[in-house]
Amino acid sequence: MTAEPGFVGAKIALIRGGRVLTHLRDDLPGLPFPGYWDFPGGGREGDETEAECALRELHEEYGLILPEDRLIWRRDYPSHHEPGARAAFFGGHIEAAEIERIVFGDEGQGWEMMAIPAFLGHDRAVPFLQTRLRDFLSGAGHLARP
Repeated sequence: MTAEPGFVGAKIALIRGGRVLTHLRDDLPGLPFPGYWDFPGGGREGDETEAECALRELHEEYGLILPEDRLIWRRDYPSHHEPGARAAFFGGHIEAAEIERIVFGDEGQGWEMMAIPAFLGHDRAVPFLQTRLRDFLSGAGHLARP
């Protein structure tokens, strides 16, 4: 699969039982949204595709390796960090056994399977990710397994 031009990064909302996989960003000067709740994902490396980027970041941040077919929904948005570029947002599901195998990396203060309404209403959740999660839930969230 080939990446489309202008793509700079990707995020994933992984859902299980009305909860979404999140992590609390580090609270460091110069970091965008310091101390905010975020989803797995980050910037593109080399010529990787959107899905490869999202899944690599998931592995780096949570120690998980998921197949690409778990990404059941995708929409592209303007990049929040790079004007004129775009970022991919994926929605998918995570199994209970995978949650048990999470080994959180060194980016962030900790992780949580946060109740979806709590993330959507949290005043310290990355705001544009709240919007993107709503889009996923209205477009295909019913496909994420319970």
